[in-house]
Amino acid sequence: MTSPRYTPLARSLPATVPFVGPETQERTRGAPFAARLGANENGFGPSPRAIQAMQAEAGDIWKYGDAQSHDLRNALATHHGVSADNIMVGEGIDGLLGYLVRLIVEPGDAVVTSDGAYPTFNYHVAGFGGVLHKVPYRDDREDPAALFAKAAETGAKLVYLANPDNPMGTWHSGESIVAAMDNLPSGCLLVLDEAYVECAPEGTAAPLEADDPRVIRMRTFSKVYGMAGARVGYAIAAPDLIAAFNKVRNHFGMNRTAQAGALAALQDGDWLTHVQGEIGAARDRIARIAQDNGLRALPSATNFVAIDCGGDGVFAKAVLDNLIAQGVFVRMPFVAPQNRCIRVSCGPADQLDVLAAALPRALEAARG
Repeated sequence: MTSPRYTPLARSLPATVPFVGPETQERTRGAPFAARLGANENGFGPSPRAIQAMQAEAGDIWKYGDAQSHDLRNALATHHGVSADNIMVGEGIDGLLGYLVRLIVEPGDAVVTSDGAYPTFNYHVAGFGGVLHKVPYRDDREDPAALFAKAAETGAKLVYLANPDNPMGTWHSGESIVAAMDNLPSGCLLVLDEAYVECAPEGTAAPLEADDPRVIRMRTFSKVYGMAGARVGYAIAAPDLIAAFNKVRNHFGMNRTAQAGALAALQDGDWLTHVQGEIGAARDRIARIAQDNGLRALPSATNFVAIDCGGDGVFAKAVLDNLIAQGVFVRMPFVAPQNRCIRVSCGPADQLDVLAAALPRALEAARG
C-alpha cells in the first residue's frame, strides 16, 4: 500500500482551521443561529446595484473570469488615484496574504506579528515554513513601535499590522503609522491590513504613496461592501511587487460574477454611505447592550465591537458558549488579556434584539 509522499514541512503541520465557520457550528449544534454576529460580515447587505450586476453576469458564468480583473483594477486605480500597476485583485485578503507569503517567506525566515492578531496570516506563514515572532498588544491596540523593533531584532522579512485591528476594533491614526515606519528595518516589508478602514474615522488610512516599496496595503469588499461570499480583495503596492504576484497567483481565481459585483459596489457611493451609517448605529446599540448588562464596550473603528466581560478568558468563554447555546453566533479573541472580551459583529436591529435578550441569561449562567 502506498500513500502520498508529503513534504517534511507538510508532515510537521497540524490540521488547523483559523476560524470554524458558522455553518460548521450550526451542523454541530443541529440548529441554525438566530443571530449571526460572529464573522464580521455585513448583515446590511451589498449594494442593490452589485446584486443586479452579479445577476446579469450569471448567464455568462460558463466563461472564465477575466484573468487580469482589468475593469475592476482600473476602477480601483481611479478610486484611489493611483496606477492600475499599483493594484492586484485576489480572492479576498486571505488569498492575497497566501500569495504574498509564498513570494517572500522560505523555511526558517522570520516574520513578526502581534500575539492574538489575525490568525489566517499566521496560518499562511506556518504553511510556508516561516518562523513567527510575536509582540503583545499595548492597551488593547497593536503596538507599531514594538512590532518594528522586533522586526529589526529578528531580521524579519515581513511584519503584519492591522489598522483598524481585528479582533479588538481599536485603531491608530494613519499619520502615526507612517511616523512609526521610520523605524521599519531595511529589507522588511510592512503588510498593512486595512480591511476595516472604510468603517473608521477620517485620518485612519495611512497617507502613503502607492509606490512606497516599504509597504503593501490590503483592502477588501468583504466588510463595508457586504460581499464576503464573493471573495474579492485587493492590494495596493509598488508596481514591482504587484507584478511579482503574477508568478504565483491563481490567474483564474476571480470569478466573473464577483468581479462584476465588486465593480458595481465600488461605483455606488450612496450605498456605501448608507451602510456606514448603519454600522455606526449598530456599534452604538451594541455598546448600550453591554452597558445595560454592566459591561464595557471598547471603542471601535470597525464593523464589530469587543465587549469586555469583566473577567478572564475562562469567564468570557463561558459567556460565549452560553450565547451560542441560545443561538447567538459570536467570537472572542484567542490570547490573554484580550480574551477577556467577546467580539460582536454589527448587524440589523432584529439580530441585535436577539443578542440583547440572550446576553443577560448568558452572563447569569457564566456567573453561576
